[in-house]
Amino acid sequence: MSLPKLPVGAAIEALVNWIEQYFGWLLDGISAVLGFLIGGLQDLLLAIPELILILLVTILVWFVTRRDIKLAGLTALGLLLIWNLRLWNLAMLTLALVLVSTIVALAISIPLGIVAARSDTINAALRPILDFMQTMPSFVYLIPAVIFFGLGNVPGIIATVVFAMPPALRLTNLGIRQVPVELIEVADAFGSTPRQKLFKVQLPVALPTIMAGVNQCIMLALSMTVIASMIGAGGLGYQVLVGIQRVNIGMGFEAGLAIVIIAIILDRITQNLVPQQEGER
Repeated sequence: MSLPKLPVGAAIEALVNWIEQYFGWLLDGISAVLGFLIGGLQDLLLAIPELILILLVTILVWFVTRRDIKLAGLTALGLLLIWNLRLWNLAMLTLALVLVSTIVALAISIPLGIVAARSDTINAALRPILDFMQTMPSFVYLIPAVIFFGLGNVPGIIATVVFAMPPALRLTNLGIRQVPVELIEVADAFGSTPRQKLFKVQLPVALPTIMAGVNQCIMLALSMTVIASMIGAGGLGYQVLVGIQRVNIGMGFEAGLAIVIIAIILDRITQNLVPQQEGER
């Protein structure tokens, strides 16, 4: 005798219909704002002539990496290769998607990480949620994104945000919790308010760990670009998807190479934003 099937699917459909009925206005607002941010950032990047933007990024890398001329030169060569492969417009769309996704993910995860570091109850409540988010296959994130936002760049950003949030949240929490107790006691002895203690003691000391979370957030956002192309997100990820569908090895490899170049540049920039300690030099 077989047991009756639980109506899980029907319950999920009812929940989705309820959300769309009562919160459709909120979903439309989020879609409009994200669409505006993506379009505006892409237009800004494309408004700058390619060679001038390559020069500006090269100078930025040279400055951030403390005048590492070799890395700056490799950055220029990598961007020139993307331009030469006629992938510049797609690369700028990918960069816009990654930057918007990262900004939204960090705007959510860093404050939550701070709150979790200051409350053991909230930390205990967030831990299983983060475990669930990190163990869930990335393709699964596409399902609710498509249900609530349709196809296009916006659902791709939503899925990317959910996928990229956990490392930044965890490392923000960890960094603040690892601040030496002696520093907290000194701040309390001088009569610091909780806000002063957070912004003048805890966050500066925890900044290297937080920046590691930012770095991981950016890398995960870039890794999601190819997967998000399956629900209509454009850019280099869609080019890789088309190459797979057409079994066009050259097209897929060129787009994948461009993604790798962008990933390396963003990785080196974020790794060098925080000055190294004297003992690490």
